[in-house]
Amino acid sequence: MHKLGISVYPEKADIETVYNYMETAAKYGFSRIFTCLLSVDEPKEKIMEDFGAFMKKAHELGYQVAVDTNPSVFKHLGASYNDLTPFKEMGVDIIRLDGSFGALQDVEITRNPDNIMIEFNGSMDQGVELLIKNGGNRDQITICHNFFPERYSGLDWDLFKQLNAYWKSLNLRTAAFVSSNAENTHGPWNVFCGLPTVEIMRGLPIDLQARYYLAAGDVDDIMIGNAFATEEELKALSEVNTQKITFRMDEVDDITDVEKEIVYDYAPHWDRFDHSSFFLRSSMVRLNYKNTPIPHRPCDKKVFTKGDVLVVNDNLAHYRGELEIALRDIPNDGERNLVGRVKEEEIMLLDMVKPGHHFGFIK
Repeated sequence: MHKLGISVYPEKADIETVYNYMETAAKYGFSRIFTCLLSVDEPKEKIMEDFGAFMKKAHELGYQVAVDTNPSVFKHLGASYNDLTPFKEMGVDIIRLDGSFGALQDVEITRNPDNIMIEFNGSMDQGVELLIKNGGNRDQITICHNFFPERYSGLDWDLFKQLNAYWKSLNLRTAAFVSSNAENTHGPWNVFCGLPTVEIMRGLPIDLQARYYLAAGDVDDIMIGNAFATEEELKALSEVNTQKITFRMDEVDDITDVEKEIVYDYAPHWDRFDHSSFFLRSSMVRLNYKNTPIPHRPCDKKVFTKGDVLVVNDNLAHYRGELEIALRDIPNDGERNLVGRVKEEEIMLLDMVKPGHHFGFIK
């Protein structure tokens, strides 16, 4: 089951604003929070008091809270790899380790008796597999990628997929960050260019970032790295379909009601197992429309190109109603009506639909 999460930095904003944001996100089904102690410059007593109250509020709203730490934070709070008492007293659910205590110590912290999960950086290999082989408790280990405040510094897309496949081979839960595009957002540091995990996601609509992660596979939880996302963004993320790859398309002006039904209302669309390199092909839909006229509509395009959404018309009556999405150039021979085009920023999603995989369209 996928989870959605937000990030909040209580020391960076009015606490009532933080709580209101948490309440709004909870309304849309968000159940994880990421926060950071690396950027907090306060005495231990104040951290314990303020973050203890924050954790209490988060738990009342049903959140699981992860706190970013390193050995210096541990020292400041009077904690150690074999004594997590300050974190337990604050109510921390997940300790994210930005750094290591050493091989043997990292094994021991994953076996803490307080049932606090230990989260490792998913954007690089910190030797987690070796840690598990050496006695680390897989049941108390989770993985979360970095986010990257500096523009152009985010993870390469192919490396991101490679790392996620590796974590899944170890049977570990993974999380990654998407970024709000709202104005005046912030993170733990004074850099304000968004906080995604993958560089090419920076600036894309927030739901599209999530749809890319889900389509790539092996990502369990999706977190918003910066605060505060708009309510519209929270709602959009909550409505992302986790069961199939979905696209937004620009409709042609003369699309018919029947063609809209085929595109949006038929379910499930799925690419045939005997996959063609020319198009994704949803064939079963034609059984519903074999007796429904779909007249040929003229189209100025001589060649359909990758991303064009097509419906077979009466000129190829045996396949009438079949929905196809072009993956390469296809001559327009009059047997298919152009009904729309996958939005340009979503074209890369087409490469992630494998034979037999379900897909659909967002109205």
